[in-house]
Amino acid sequence: MSDAVTPFTIRIQQAELDDLAARLDRVRWPDEETTEDWSQGIPLAYVHELVSYWREQYDWRRAEALLNSFDQFRTTVDGLGIHFLHVRSPHEQARPLLMTHGWPGSVLEFHKVIGPLTDPVAYGGDAGDAFHVVCPSLPGYGFSDKPTQPGWGVEKIAEAWDTLMRRLGYEHYFAQGGDWGAMVTTMIGIQNKGACEGIHLNMAIAPPDPETMDDLSAAEQSALAGMKHYQDWDSGYSKQQATRPQTLGYGLADSPVGQAAWIIEKFWSWMDCDGHPENVLTRDELLDNVMIYWLNNAAASSARLYWESFGSVNLEPVSLPTGITIFPKEIFRTSRRWADKRFTHIVHFSEQEKGGHFAAFERPEVFVDEVRATFRTLRG
Repeated sequence: MSDAVTPFTIRIQQAELDDLAARLDRVRWPDEETTEDWSQGIPLAYVHELVSYWREQYDWRRAEALLNSFDQFRTTVDGLGIHFLHVRSPHEQARPLLMTHGWPGSVLEFHKVIGPLTDPVAYGGDAGDAFHVVCPSLPGYGFSDKPTQPGWGVEKIAEAWDTLMRRLGYEHYFAQGGDWGAMVTTMIGIQNKGACEGIHLNMAIAPPDPETMDDLSAAEQSALAGMKHYQDWDSGYSKQQATRPQTLGYGLADSPVGQAAWIIEKFWSWMDCDGHPENVLTRDELLDNVMIYWLNNAAASSARLYWESFGSVNLEPVSLPTGITIFPKEIFRTSRRWADKRFTHIVHFSEQEKGGHFAAFERPEVFVDEVRATFRTLRG
């Protein structure tokens, strides 16, 4: 099997964009929700606005140029083609940093933080905080290949990412992740194969400690309330993707509006956006991310990660040095004392006043500061 690493440039055929335009011209709309809010899902009026903009003003070639401004590559790991951004720092003391996205995100989430992380001096920072950044697209996501056999859960992805980093010549590296990226990064810590020297998580999974139930802090009470809200009102997507991703895929693969609604509703729900996703991200940013799913026909293949791993979360302890950042609108939050039960070597723990699930996308300056703070003491 070839270990070749090949430069990659995104070039979407015009026929694909013409097909999208034709589909947007002939949308079959559902009837309007019976509420005046998002409680039944993403409102019809807002989706009308999105689709009108998508059809008449949105420019994929701008997004394509943005992504192509970063060095991109593909390589084959365990028989699967993996796409990744690999941006090297100009600073000699830079350390390798692996960053992994989740669902319904993509490598696009990191476009605001790659510059400050790789070249801190250009952004008013210190060269001693520089990183070489590697951002892979998860299997079945973006411009990575789609698994054709079961088995590509977080354990195998963690092993593949370790192989990838070593293949790039990085015998030692740091790792960061949120959402599924947090699960993969945590698994890298559990496997502890020797190359990864520390991790940072913006969605650390550390279950509530039963011994604290009679003495909960306000933050812990809020975290439990958030978990209950997720289970009661926000987790239907995960049940479907974890049980019948293929059935879901037929509708989303055929309808760009369905794909967009499925994704953007979660950005509304999981961002700290005061009730509207465009309070935090631009319409272009929301649609850029949707397009990475649509153009790669990744609805079913991305959902299969839930089928592979959602029902069997590994909660083994992590001894690798760990940084944890808690954002108030994160889906699953933990407290320091809960986290200490699982992550036995916490080197940085921070609770932020604002921000949500898509940390690098929503709060890039804070994200960069948190990553730097975590790994600053581990650089050696």
